[in-house]
Amino acid sequence: MFVLVEMTDTVRIPPWQFERKLNESIAEELNKKLANKVVYNVGLCICLYDVTKLEDSYIFPGDGASHTKVHFRYVVFHPFLDEILVGQIKSCSQDGVHVSIGFFDDIVIPPESLQQPAKFDEAEQVWVWEYETEEGAHDLYMDIGEEIRFRVVDETFIDTSPTGPSSAEASTSNATEEVQKKEAPYTLVGSISEPGLGLLSWWTNS
Repeated sequence: MFVLVEMTDTVRIPPWQFERKLNESIAEELNKKLANKVVYNVGLCICLYDVTKLEDSYIFPGDGASHTKVHFRYVVFHPFLDEILVGQIKSCSQDGVHVSIGFFDDIVIPPESLQQPAKFDEAEQVWVWEYETEEGAHDLYMDIGEEIRFRVVDETFIDTSPTGPSSAEASTSNATEEVQKKEAPYTLVGSISEPGLGLLSWWTNS
């Protein structure tokens, strides 16, 4: 679920921080820049693990700050495919079941990846597994707040970095731009379509 990623960056330290130890200032600046941010094709950055190498620091004309090229390792949330995680159901919609693991909310289990047969209850706004038994079908509701075990089957990264205006973009509608702004930079796709996956209460209660 968590991995160590080697990164390189040039860190700017303002003059009023020169009295501090360089490593402390660099660690603070790196966490300010990266913590709780999604790096494209890398994952969600959590915190600095360590600094492996510091190159020479430079002060450029017109800028009193020092600029140091830093090689470091960062703790990143990036589950591997087929990893099994446990989260809580945040909401349900026609698009599927939306899951949160506390610090990361952009997880969706699409309808085709639910235990089958499944249906969406419009009145309750929850998904229901129509569990077949010898006595007939039993409706098992996926209620909000329930703990759910799922398998990671896919991931999507979207480059949300700002782009400059162009003549082509000028002709697009504001509605389209709003949709693009709301897209999550990193989304996990889960599945519960196998025995043992789904609500923990399904498998632990007798």
